[in-house]
Amino acid sequence: MADQTGTKEEVRMRIRNIGIIALLISCVNAYAGGGRIVVSKNGKADFRTIQGAINSLSDSSTSPRVIFIKDGVYDEKLYVEKHNIVLCGESREKTIITQAIARDEWRCLHNDDWGVATINIDANDITLQNLTVKNSFGFEWQNDIMINCPQDTVTKQKKLTKNSHQMAMRTMNATRIKAINCHFKAFGGDTVSPWNVEDGMFYFKDCVMEGGVDFYCPRGWAYAENCRFITHSGTAAIWHDGSRHEDSKTVLKNCSFEGFDGFRLGRFHRDAQFYLVDCVFAGNMANEDIYLVKTTNVIKWGKRVYYYNCHRQSGNDFDWHKDNISSDFAAGINMSWVFGERWQP
Repeated sequence: MADQTGTKEEVRMRIRNIGIIALLISCVNAYAGGGRIVVSKNGKADFRTIQGAINSLSDSSTSPRVIFIKDGVYDEKLYVEKHNIVLCGESREKTIITQAIARDEWRCLHNDDWGVATINIDANDITLQNLTVKNSFGFEWQNDIMINCPQDTVTKQKKLTKNSHQMAMRTMNATRIKAINCHFKAFGGDTVSPWNVEDGMFYFKDCVMEGGVDFYCPRGWAYAENCRFITHSGTAAIWHDGSRHEDSKTVLKNCSFEGFDGFRLGRFHRDAQFYLVDCVFAGNMANEDIYLVKTTNVIKWGKRVYYYNCHRQSGNDFDWHKDNISSDFAAGINMSWVFGERWQP
């Protein structure tokens, strides 16, 4: 009689798929009552553009304002500056928000990153659900070119490459940002950039993230669970900046990592704190721990990289990711531990 239980990884995938189905039901049906705004490129809807729907809202609200986005490809750059909004797609695979933006080119004409990503967030209590958010610059790029760059104080020029930094999501001073069942996609670095080293709190569940160097790079407090990370290029997949507060941390639980042959897991050049629990690494990952980049920054709190029950798919584990926290400690790593009493996503 065949084994009906399946391997540990198969069981994990079944549980994950059940969870995703539940999320789809909750997103589509729970917000089905009056009060939600509907966006559709075609057919009956309140707005044809997502930005138009956002602009229609007041600056803040005590309860979430739901923008339900029907399937379609929305060629938009979004600016989210109003608090307590849910952007809820009809389906992750078919509700696509896309732009082609090279951060290097943007910064040649602008003093900061506001506008550098497909979704730009400078508001609190924002939820993204059932969406694909894509920066297509690297996927469409054909040849490297030199561009005029007034902000460059030396050469006044900059070279744009396929691997240039490309952000799908960039937050400014935002906190309490949540992404559920989303696909963040770019080829270059910094795909998912939730940046707020002072009080930023960020939660990701059942998401796919792909990109180049440091393509998942939270600052502050971050918790990602059941997420898949795909590395296209670069010297590391994940990064963290917890330099403002010693308690800042990034937690990755039940996540998987894959990419090109020899891709490296992660790095840091500011004070950081990593916890990886129940994670799975592809067999072609490099034999290199999350590492400190040569830097002039003062690392006040030393190297803080922790693993529990993390294994390679090939079955041949590297020594550096063996357990260095106890099972009891790992069992207590949850949202309450990460965010304390400040937030329960």
